[in-house]
Amino acid sequence: MPKVLYQRDGRIGRIILNRPEVMNAIDDELPEELATRVAEANADEGVHVIVLSGAGEAFCAGYDLSYYAQATGSQTGTQDMPWDPMKDYSFMMRNTQLFMSLWRSYKPVICKIHGYAVAGGSDIALCCDLIVMEEDARIGYMPARVWGCPTTAMWVYRLGPQRAKRMLFTGDKVDGREAMRIGLVHAAVSAARLDAEVEALAERISTVPINQLMMQKLVINQAVEAMGLHQTQMFATVFDGITRHSPEGIHFKERAEQRGWKQAVRERDEGTFDWTANRPFEDS
Repeated sequence: MPKVLYQRDGRIGRIILNRPEVMNAIDDELPEELATRVAEANADEGVHVIVLSGAGEAFCAGYDLSYYAQATGSQTGTQDMPWDPMKDYSFMMRNTQLFMSLWRSYKPVICKIHGYAVAGGSDIALCCDLIVMEEDARIGYMPARVWGCPTTAMWVYRLGPQRAKRMLFTGDKVDGREAMRIGLVHAAVSAARLDAEVEALAERISTVPINQLMMQKLVINQAVEAMGLHQTQMFATVFDGITRHSPEGIHFKERAEQRGWKQAVRERDEGTFDWTANRPFEDS
């Protein structure tokens, strides 16, 4: 079963993350399949706009921690010590660039968020051109608390320094209403209106010639890229590897192996564990 689906619907290309049993969590194959579907939509001369969504209960819950964090031993994303930073960088930059296929797509990409777009799932969403979000859905990058740095670095380009720092210094999730208020997403609507809102926007864009859409996107994207996007992503991707191999990152990985990734994530997100001292705060 493909982990990312593509279908053409008139002038709209639909790309669907398709691991609903794990809330479309990212594994080693999903990023490459995503980029392949983006290329397919771009090669389809009848498609003017792309809608990206997720099957099941959520858009994307981030990287699959049952594999990357809970499984024991050296593996993709976590190496035994001493670790090779450039080996990690090669893997994560590959994923970053595959996510960025959405940004580089000549055709506009609308991301439809329901449920969750968190951790690596937020990386995917923020590479899209426009985001329409369910009001009660949640978006955030919780690994900023420990064991992660957003490799696409899109938070600062969408929010500006102060609001990006507020999100990444806390690792908080925000709902669609707040995401729209701070300018992270284009629109936030009720669950009942989500499909109709996305369809109306996609249909409107689809009436514009492909070459016009391509030129507008290239002009706007180059303005962002001129602010150092590529260099920022290089730093972020190197630092992401460091976060997973720092003393605190190793403690998080050990905690996930010993207690299960769900408990480690809960302790991380609730702020109840001192990752430097490697013990719950209540034991300090």
